[in-house]
Amino acid sequence: MPYDPAPTPVKPYIPATATLPEFTVRALVMGVVLGMIFGASSLYLVLKVGLTVSASIPVAVIAITLFGMFKKMGGRESTILENSITQTAGSAGESLAFGLGVTMPAIMILGFDLEISRVMLVGVLGGLLGILMMIPMRRTMIVDAHRDLKYPEGTACAEVLKAAATETSREAAGEVREAGSDAARDAKRRAAIIFGGFGLGLLYKVANVSLKGWKDVANFEFGAPLKAGSAGAEISPELVGVGYIIGPRIAFTMAAGGVLSYLLLIPMIKFFGELLTVPLSPGTMLIKDMGPDDIRNAYVLYIGAGAVAAGGLISLVRSLPSIWNGLRAGLAGMNGGKASAGPALRTDQDIPFKWVAIGCLAIIAIITFATPLHMNLLGALLILVFGFLFSTVSSRLTGEVGSSSNPISGMAVATLLFTCLIFLVMGWTGGRYYVTALSVGAIVCIAASNAGTTSQDLKTGFLVGSTPRLQQYAILCGAFASALILGPILLKLNDAGTVYVPAAQVAPGITVDASKLTETAQLQGPQAETDKKTYKVWRKTGTAGGPEGKYLVADDGKLAYLVDPGINGHHHTRPDGTEVKKYDAPKAVLMSYIIKGILDQQLPWTLVLFGVMISVVLEMAGIQALAFSVGVYLPLVSTLPIAVGGAVRWAADRRNNTLPQYAELDAEERQAAGDRSSGTLLASGYIAGGALAGIIIAITAGVMTNFDSMMAKWAEKSNPFFAGANADLLSLIPYAAIILLLYWVAREKPQN
Repeated sequence: MPYDPAPTPVKPYIPATATLPEFTVRALVMGVVLGMIFGASSLYLVLKVGLTVSASIPVAVIAITLFGMFKKMGGRESTILENSITQTAGSAGESLAFGLGVTMPAIMILGFDLEISRVMLVGVLGGLLGILMMIPMRRTMIVDAHRDLKYPEGTACAEVLKAAATETSREAAGEVREAGSDAARDAKRRAAIIFGGFGLGLLYKVANVSLKGWKDVANFEFGAPLKAGSAGAEISPELVGVGYIIGPRIAFTMAAGGVLSYLLLIPMIKFFGELLTVPLSPGTMLIKDMGPDDIRNAYVLYIGAGAVAAGGLISLVRSLPSIWNGLRAGLAGMNGGKASAGPALRTDQDIPFKWVAIGCLAIIAIITFATPLHMNLLGALLILVFGFLFSTVSSRLTGEVGSSSNPISGMAVATLLFTCLIFLVMGWTGGRYYVTALSVGAIVCIAASNAGTTSQDLKTGFLVGSTPRLQQYAILCGAFASALILGPILLKLNDAGTVYVPAAQVAPGITVDASKLTETAQLQGPQAETDKKTYKVWRKTGTAGGPEGKYLVADDGKLAYLVDPGINGHHHTRPDGTEVKKYDAPKAVLMSYIIKGILDQQLPWTLVLFGVMISVVLEMAGIQALAFSVGVYLPLVSTLPIAVGGAVRWAADRRNNTLPQYAELDAEERQAAGDRSSGTLLASGYIAGGALAGIIIAITAGVMTNFDSMMAKWAEKSNPFFAGANADLLSLIPYAAIILLLYWVAREKPQN
């Protein structure tokens, strides 16, 4: 796409000559707080299913509503520019959560601890670096390429802000609107929908998980001829909301991958392997003694990881033309921009380039010398090169295909591949370089993700008439604050799901010389209530005598516990019999496999290549493989409810597209209308409420052990929705209620 130095000027909603309150304390604080909330819910989602959804429109609607409440309490009404600042600061958390969630859990899979200093450094430095690298390209990407780069989420968010503009903002824009107009009533209705969805999602999750009102997973296991096959669904509001927002195509494709794993691969492995008299590597049990989850953990996870790796690489290769065009246009804009003939208009003011350059160099210096990152000068230079490359690419691709279709994880895969190959050539192999390579990939991934989000926000500001410089300050503040809180949340979620498995069950008879171990640790989470001893830490490599991983060792050298992490762990039951929810973190597993596979060649390559061939076959058939491959890796109980949400979106869009107001719209315009519809707002509320409740429940598990045990005993004895022969079917009743409500709200009224 050629660079156009003379685009047709676009008139913003608020003229550049207008002066309205914009970068106010209340707007910034509200945006930062909302960014933390949506960042936390996005982190929860990316750990469970490997994806997030855009937070821009929900944050904008909530900001409009809260400012409206302040006005009714006697405060000053907000301006559209204040709402834009709040939305900008609030959107940073979601993109930061994605970058952290797809990379940092790989630290544990590689055998290291998830240190708070490391997670927070990666989040802060990556987030700020991506925003700073996007700033010099704003004019090229947002202004000059306005006609070509649509930035769909940013454009939709601008429409939401304009529809809810207050009287002060409308006067500045020269717009006349009656107080009781359709636009005013529509703004109130949209706010009621998203807040109602948030409250319903939160209450549903609390009643379901904390109060044990009904089973949270409905599961059905089959016998012959599909022996060991199973199908089920985690009946949670947040996953239905995700499916609705990403749409039926991606939702069904992900579920199809899960069907392949659970109704073909697992039964096939059981069928061919149950007569074996010795364990089949890399498994350590006889296949005849394995259940569906055992087979998945031993074999199918590697197949899924290979499929995800191949799908991500193929997606990246497919994007190479756009990547090249984006990089070329970005460089052309920086080199070919016109010098300003006088003071810049308010709507054309950026943070001065010298401060951007100083900020980038300062971040690179901190990265180089930060001890927790295990970084060296070469790694820092790779971050600078790949960070600039993929921040440019991410900004452009976001403008072309939107945030949801931007292959950020594919860019992280490419960064890791090149970094690991360079390390291999340099002879830097072994565990000490794992963290260095992952830190490079993580910071670049977060930078690229935040660059794309920054572009969407600047597009919104460009259309409504915001000051770019103030937006850039706002998203820097939002990213910094979210990075500070997401690290502790990530660690708490991991601790809440960690199981300390008695070593006698998994590695009997092994002893080590405790006098040579210097690292110590105590139990964390619910099990810490019954064992407060301090143990030595031993990190076992290899599977001889027991699984590899982190062990707690008593003073006499006997192994006490295998530490099975909450993220990507395999043990779902504590010694007292309580069930534990794990986080599969599919993208993080992919990152760890790339590092171990290249630097140490420690992978069951046969199974990985089986997965690669699944992606290759799909691409040969004309099917984009990445979403399907993620489904192969994830549990079917996670992807099936996403498909349910996608089915609701399909039914609602099919019905709405027959209405008169949709008759003149093309396919792209209908998609955009669906993305800002009432159904999308309710689904966003489901996601925020359900995910936030899930985080609170997980974090408080350690201090509410007695309450949880009491409710579990009651439910097992007296609640047919939770236990009993018909519990799986009965639990679908409240689930069906929130699904039907979503469809009912998504149905629009005919308009002439």
